[in-house]
Amino acid sequence: QVQLVESGGGLVHSGGSLRLSCVVAGFTLDYSTITWFRQAPGKEREGVLCVDRINSATVYADSVRGRFTASSDKAKNTAYLQMNSLNPEVPAVYYCATNWNNRCTATPQEAGFYTWGQGTQVTVSS
Repeated sequence: QVQLVESGGGLVHSGGSLRLSCVVAGFTLDYSTITWFRQAPGKEREGVLCVDRINSATVYADSVRGRFTASSDKAKNTAYLQMNSLNPEVPAVYYCATNWNNRCTATPQEAGFYTWGQGTQVTVSS
């Protein structure tokens, strides 16, 4: 059974760091990329970063460039989103997803192309 399970969300102070994890089951990160999305209340889901099997990352959201990095550990079937210098932004739910490609696309695809995790809440306090 294919599953993606995010963890690591929570409350962090402005300027702080947080690392999200995405444990996958039913498939291997040897052949599939992981894309991180986020969705704030009342806003559309936004692509953040994509990471491929050789840990090459594609940044989708310019606002996170230089602050967020994505990686994966194939031996642990786990992908990570390291978030540094967090801003007191509107709370958002972060999701990991796969579109079954072995390379990151230049831009995020539509939601229907992805298999999704359940999401993890991230809140940054000022």
